Amino acid sequence: MKDPKAHPTKAFRAAILHSLANPTDVGLENSYQYFEDGMLLVADGHIVNVGHAEDILPMLDASIEVVELDGKLIMPGFIDTHIHYPQTGMIAAYGDQLIDWLNNYTFPEERRFEDDDYARDVAVHFLDELARNGTTTALVFGTVHKSSVDVFFQEAEKRNLRMIAGKVLMDRNAPDDLTDTPESGYADSKALIEKWHNKGRLHYAITPRFAPTSSSEQLRLAGKLRQEYPDVYLHTHLSENPKEIEWVAELFPDSKNYLDVYDSHGLLSNRSVFAHGIHLCEQECARLAETDSAIAFCPTSNLFLGSGLFPLSKMEQSGIKVGMGTDVGAGTSFSLLQTMSEAYKVMQLQGEKLHPLKSLYQATLGGAKALSLDNDIGNLEVGKEADFVVIDLHATQLMKFRMEHAESLEDKLFVLMTLGDDRAVFDTYSYGQSVYPVNNR
Repeated sequence: MKDPKAHPTKAFRAAILHSLANPTDVGLENSYQYFEDGMLLVADGHIVNVGHAEDILPMLDASIEVVELDGKLIMPGFIDTHIHYPQTGMIAAYGDQLIDWLNNYTFPEERRFEDDDYARDVAVHFLDELARNGTTTALVFGTVHKSSVDVFFQEAEKRNLRMIAGKVLMDRNAPDDLTDTPESGYADSKALIEKWHNKGRLHYAITPRFAPTSSSEQLRLAGKLRQEYPDVYLHTHLSENPKEIEWVAELFPDSKNYLDVYDSHGLLSNRSVFAHGIHLCEQECARLAETDSAIAFCPTSNLFLGSGLFPLSKMEQSGIKVGMGTDVGAGTSFSLLQTMSEAYKVMQLQGEKLHPLKSLYQATLGGAKALSLDNDIGNLEVGKEADFVVIDLHATQLMKFRMEHAESLEDKLFVLMTLGDDRAVFDTYSYGQSVYPVNNR
C-alpha cells in the first residue's frame, strides 16, 4: 500500500553543511561535511543522496525536479530539546527570577489552556514560529490540562512534524485550578500515550513540571508509566536556580541531591531529558552519564532569569549527552541561531570559546543524540528523514555586508549564528515537504 505521505523524488542544489560527529570527540576537521556546490536528493521523506552537484547531476533521471537555490545554504533542521508551547503568549515577561516568574506570569497564562480553542490557537502560532525559525523537532511542555496536549498533537500531525510532548504533572505547590492528582495525572498520561506515542512522527514525554510541584506518589506513578512504556520520554527541569535546589532539599529530605529525587522514582534513562542542569554536583553528573540521560542547555533563559552559566565542558567531560533548548517563554527567542549566539556568550563568561561548528552540532546532531533519535534525524546522511532548513546568508543588509568580509566557512557560520534570526530562514522542510513556504511570509 502506498504511503499517503509519500512524494516524488526531488533534488535541491545549494551549498550544504552538516555535522557528522561531536567536534569534542573527533576534532573540528572530522566533525562536519561541506559541499560548496552541493546536491541533496530527497524521496518519500528521506535523504537518498547527498554530495557534490557535479557528481549527482549526471545520475539524475530527467523527470526529477531540481530546485536551484543559488546563494543559499542547506543545513539540518534545528532540534530544540526544551521549550514550552503554552508560554508563547508570555514570552518577554519582565523582571523576575524563576519561582516568582512562575507565580506571576506562567501560572496565570497556563490557566487559559483549559479552553481548547485558545490552546489550539496558541499551538498553531507556536508551530508556525518553529517553522519560521527552522526548527523541525522539539521536546515540548504542555499544561496540566490533558486536552492541551491532545490539541498540540493534532496540529503537529497535520504538518507531519517530529514532535515530542507531554501533559504536565503537578499535584502540589501550585494554584489549585492548575493541579491534578497522582491518579488523574497517571490516567491522563496513559490515555495520551496510547493515543499519540509513536503515531506517525509523534512521541510522548512523561512530564513532571519539576520536583517541587510533584509529590513522591506522583513521581512514583510517573516511574510506573516509564516501566509500562519504556520507549516514552521523561521531560522535566533540574537544578536551574539555587533557591529551587534549596526548596527541593526541604521537600525531599531523604534524597541525596536534586537528581536523586527523580532517580529514586525510576525516572532516569536514555530517553530522559532534564532542562538546565546548571548547578550539578559530581555525583549527579556521574549518575546522568551512567543512565545515558541528557541535559538541555538553555542559555537564553538562563541569562534572562539570572539562573547561572551552564558548564558545558564539565558536562561533556562527565560523558553526559547535551542538546540545546530555547526554553520559550523564559527564553526570549524561538530562533536556535540566536540561542547559539547566547551560548557563545555564556561560554565566554566562563573563559571558554564555543566554536561555530560545535554550536551547529549542539543544535542539530547533538540534539538528536540527546533525544536518542540520531538514527533518524540530526544530519543529512543517506537514509535519514529529510528535515532540513534553507538559509539565506545575505538575509539582512548587515549580514550581506559582513559575509563579503568572511574569509572561511567557520567565519561565515559564526556570522550567521551571531547576526542571524528568523529572517535568515528561507525555507524549512519537514520529512521532505516545505512547512514554511517562502510565498506565505
